[in-house]
Amino acid sequence: MYNGGKIILGLIVFIGLMAAPFIFGLGKGNAKPNPSIDTPAIKAMEKKQCVEAKAVMKTEHMKMLNDWRDSVVRDGKRLYVATDGKKYDMSLQNTCMKCHSNKAQFCDKCHIYVGAKPYCWDCHIAPKEGA
Repeated sequence: MYNGGKIILGLIVFIGLMAAPFIFGLGKGNAKPNPSIDTPAIKAMEKKQCVEAKAVMKTEHMKMLNDWRDSVVRDGKRLYVATDGKKYDMSLQNTCMKCHSNKAQFCDKCHIYVGAKPYCWDCHIAPKEGA
């Protein structure tokens, strides 16, 4: 190898340049959001219960909202029966946003964190921020 030193030096520089963003970014990740459910409607509730369990809502809310949309718009069904037997109106604005009126603190925090761009507000009117 006539140019072994140059090749090794080039490889070291290349690896250093490729690894630099990872090295400089260590420990600088954004903290996991903690959405605020501190709204007047939720404070007034005796039992803080959503349409489904918290774990289900955290992971499945978008699928649920899509299913609700399809049921209401395509099938004309407006009543949702939860796993606990309670009945709810399938409505983003009148069911979900009645309690979660703080869109910036509740919805937007998590959606920005995960890079999701929901299209709910293309059709629905965004709620006025509750106190």
